[in-house]
Amino acid sequence: MITLKSAREIELMNESGSVLAGVHRGLRDLIKPGLDTWEIETFANQYIADHQATPSEKGFDGYKFGTCISINDEVAHGIPRHGLKLKDGDIVKVDMCVNKAGFESDSCWTYAVGNISPEARELMEVTKASLYKGIDQSQVGNRIGDIGAAIEEYVETEHHMGDVRELIGHGIQPSIHEEPAVPAYGEAGHGLRLRAGMTITIEPMVTLGDWKIKDRFDEKDDWTYYVTADGSLSAQYEHTLAITDDGPKILTSQDPELDAKYLL
Repeated sequence: MITLKSAREIELMNESGSVLAGVHRGLRDLIKPGLDTWEIETFANQYIADHQATPSEKGFDGYKFGTCISINDEVAHGIPRHGLKLKDGDIVKVDMCVNKAGFESDSCWTYAVGNISPEARELMEVTKASLYKGIDQSQVGNRIGDIGAAIEEYVETEHHMGDVRELIGHGIQPSIHEEPAVPAYGEAGHGLRLRAGMTITIEPMVTLGDWKIKDRFDEKDDWTYYVTADGSLSAQYEHTLAITDDGPKILTSQDPELDAKYLL
């Protein structure tokens, strides 16, 4: 079931999103070569608690952590791992959800660790730009397929990178995963029509190679996550947004100057 949120509910989701965005801003200074991934988890949990909120992923479907941390060819759902240290040249994706006063937000960001290759830098830039291509299509009266088609065209046709199919965005609130499904690929003019009051996530996952992914089982942590099938690098960016009569409004913005036209 899809619920349409009131202006008050969207504002409260925005307050949750502001906490989440604060974590990501803090990670810009924290993430560097030699950092143990467990320190990312510790920082995120403490920041969220200090802002009277909770990490929604912890306990969701049995997940034990507040963050998902995926490095290089790891596409999504990697876990924070004691003793796993970031290296110069890595790219690391940090994905998390925050609940503040019963209102959810969800955002992922990709970070460069030290000095990264030009190819990795371009991957990050294309992936982030593709997110905004999708956001720009998130207009009342448009369809879900318009979002995915804009991302797919930009990623695959213009930049010849892989646009992951198996993992997709979604509705959000009152839980972190709601209808509708929001793929980062698709056909323009197809799918559910967007209405004011819908709240969704858009989260393109882009690879330097083929879009196909596969499972990787970590025996030490008894955990299965996703990696690129061909071993190529992967990046991800994700925002939570509200569909409004005044255009899409980003609820997890980290940069009020960049996102000025998308803010409530």
